[in-house]
Amino acid sequence: MKPLVAVVGRPNVGKSTFFNKVVGRRVAIVEDTPGVTRDRIYADAEWRGRVFTLIDTGGIDPNTSDILLSQMRRQAEIAIETADLILFMVDARGGVTSDDLDVADMLRRAAKPVLLVANKADTPGLDLESVDFFELGLGDPFPASSANMLGLGDLLDAILERLPGAEAARDEEEDGSIRLAIVGKPNAGKSSLVNRLMGKERVMVSDIPGTTRDAVDTDLTVNGQTFTLIDTAGIRRKRSVEDDSLERYGVLRAIAAIRRCDVAVLLIDAVYGATDQDAKIAGLVHDEGRALVVAVNKWDAVEKETGTLEAYTRKVRDQLKFASYAPVLFISAKTGQRAASVTEAAREAYRQSRRRIPTGVLNEAVNDAVAAMQPPASGGRRLRIYYATQPSVAPPSFLFFVNDETLAHFSYRRYLENQLRKAFGFEGSPIKLTFRNRSRPE
Repeated sequence: MKPLVAVVGRPNVGKSTFFNKVVGRRVAIVEDTPGVTRDRIYADAEWRGRVFTLIDTGGIDPNTSDILLSQMRRQAEIAIETADLILFMVDARGGVTSDDLDVADMLRRAAKPVLLVANKADTPGLDLESVDFFELGLGDPFPASSANMLGLGDLLDAILERLPGAEAARDEEEDGSIRLAIVGKPNAGKSSLVNRLMGKERVMVSDIPGTTRDAVDTDLTVNGQTFTLIDTAGIRRKRSVEDDSLERYGVLRAIAAIRRCDVAVLLIDAVYGATDQDAKIAGLVHDEGRALVVAVNKWDAVEKETGTLEAYTRKVRDQLKFASYAPVLFISAKTGQRAASVTEAAREAYRQSRRRIPTGVLNEAVNDAVAAMQPPASGGRRLRIYYATQPSVAPPSFLFFVNDETLAHFSYRRYLENQLRKAFGFEGSPIKLTFRNRSRPE
């Protein structure tokens, strides 16, 4: 799982400049006016082969009565709650301020790992003056200059040292529990499904969209298999949450839940059908390489005629073309109709996402696929696949050694994926195909 690193601090200390430099592109808006970054912005960053997600936040003004600044402060608080590591950024030029002291107090109460960064230390002597920040009580200040990229390499090394280690990740994976995230739009019935599976009122249920603000973990054992259910706040379209600051707070939590789950259950409201937003949520799950089960909820509220189930399934498949591997279930969390099939499908999707195919068997399937459809050619050269191997699972990933990876056209990659699924299944799990050049063996 990718760790979350939140960059926080009072306004105008250089958080967005740091964010842009690290992620390698201009994502956050950079301006000298305090309060420009209103929402959390997040992007993946990589350093020394380790990938983590960096969260940029609006400036924290602890004592403001301004509504916008108060919302920005709340956004930062949510980022702090979800982060694995917090970068507390201060201004080396301006020295310690009362707002810095207030933010430091907030971070101490959060009881999260904190790395104190004295930014804008871009002139001689400022790195020495950063020792004034010892009084914040958050350890040694790390002098750096985001604008001039001074000390960023050492800072990123320090970040990696403080991120959750691979050992902790392995321990979490080996506890035998399947982490199951229930995701979807607001009011799709996520909390009702959790309560139905648990057999009791575990999370609040309401017809008002956005009732669930937090991600709530609940343990459940079914037929000897333990699940950790993660109920999440509904994810709405961005323009739909601009005027609803409370609901906006749940989006990153839901995304974080997808990232730390093994299997995601996308709940679709049967009354409204699969929408573009459902496809975007499924896309988040797919992009993170998590197994996926699609559950059409409130099926009891749909008027049914002959062929309704087949027609509805086709519509869902059409909306989620990229996730055709995901099983589609029709349930009712309210009545309990086929609700038990959710954990059954999730367990199978989990198993499929961790399947390993022996190299010999894999290459037999690849050879059959190549014999059935000749690889593409361009400029007088044809793609040649020497052999394939599976280096990892979750998702199952396949590495093809070829003569020229540029000849591996998207359509042929998709063909190979379909052939692998035909041969081995992988229902409920995405699979990843990578092509690498290799000289022809002697």
